[in-house]
Amino acid sequence: MPCVCFYFEVHQPFRLNRFSVFHIGEQIDPFETYFNHKLNREIFERAARKCYLPATQLFLDISDELGRDFKVSFSLTGTFMEHCDAFAPQVLDNFKELFRRGNADLIGETYYHSLCSLFDDLSEFRDQVNLHIKTLMERFGCRPKVFRNTEAIFDNRIAKEVEKMGFKGIITEGTERVLGWRSPNYLYRAKDTNLKVLLRNYRLSDDIAFRFSAKDWVGFPLTADKFASWIASCEGQVVNIFMDFETFGEHQWPETGIFEFLRHLPAEILRFENNRFVTVSEVVDMFEPVGEIDVPFAISWADTERDVSTWLGNDMQIACFNELKELGRKIKEKRDERLLKIWRLLQTSDHLYYLSTKGFADGDVHKYFNPYSTPYEGFINYMNILQDLKQRV
Repeated sequence: MPCVCFYFEVHQPFRLNRFSVFHIGEQIDPFETYFNHKLNREIFERAARKCYLPATQLFLDISDELGRDFKVSFSLTGTFMEHCDAFAPQVLDNFKELFRRGNADLIGETYYHSLCSLFDDLSEFRDQVNLHIKTLMERFGCRPKVFRNTEAIFDNRIAKEVEKMGFKGIITEGTERVLGWRSPNYLYRAKDTNLKVLLRNYRLSDDIAFRFSAKDWVGFPLTADKFASWIASCEGQVVNIFMDFETFGEHQWPETGIFEFLRHLPAEILRFENNRFVTVSEVVDMFEPVGEIDVPFAISWADTERDVSTWLGNDMQIACFNELKELGRKIKEKRDERLLKIWRLLQTSDHLYYLSTKGFADGDVHKYFNPYSTPYEGFINYMNILQDLKQRV
């Protein structure tokens, strides 16, 4: 029986205001005007009420019952932590208490949950990762061992850079495009590095994240004992169950029974002999790679393609990405910290995610989160903001 590693991505973006072409060049405060602070507050407070507070409190309750036999790992983006400071400090306090008790591990990220790892020059990527490390050190006293790039974006180039920055492991998607016949329940080594790669078991992860409340799914209803038995029947070193933290209460509403499922799951998993929870740091310390993975193209955990077409899949997204990338060089030459932060907030992956024109199931997911009526509306709005920022620079 393998070990069990639960990891949760915790992220909230700075959402954009509607910005007309007629506002370009006006004398405005760009931070106050580009970003919809009212909407940010509303969405964050709703997520805190429905997900962050009840889920972290539930984890604290489970830690009271199971002690350090129960362990989870989190990736807290810098923008999420800034929202906590502004709107709900108790949320971050709960994460700190889980970490203090030894029940939680923290994972490195890009501070702004950005797409800067796809830039030709990786200096901005290094800057954002170092900023995130610095923030975790200041807030938690934690220097993360394991890195998880925005939306698990990964390729050979990124892996080499992450190893140079001192990380021992990296998280990405356990897709057949990379693994072929091999199992995601083992550690692998990134090509031409000593960096250990933790691969998400996307089938078991998505059973909770996407299929939990699907009444037409063959596995419905998903109960804690059933899911624990599925994990116990797996072979390998470790089963990596990775998903968005908002799965609990936000994506899967409380009425679905998701919190009751979560409450009973740890004890059910531990009921099986030799099953135990491990953090991502413990995984890289405990196991050696069984082989190498070669990823010359960028993969991610997004959509059915599991590549970067989620953000760069159409001409609108590519135009915005190129404009954003070009702005960076000029902003850094200007040495204006306020404009630099605004540019970095505009790199957050969510903004290009909203411009996707995919159809079928992927399109439904994009529409669910999209504040715009159409991707084209989002493109015009985002490009207007970029053009205004360009004029300021």
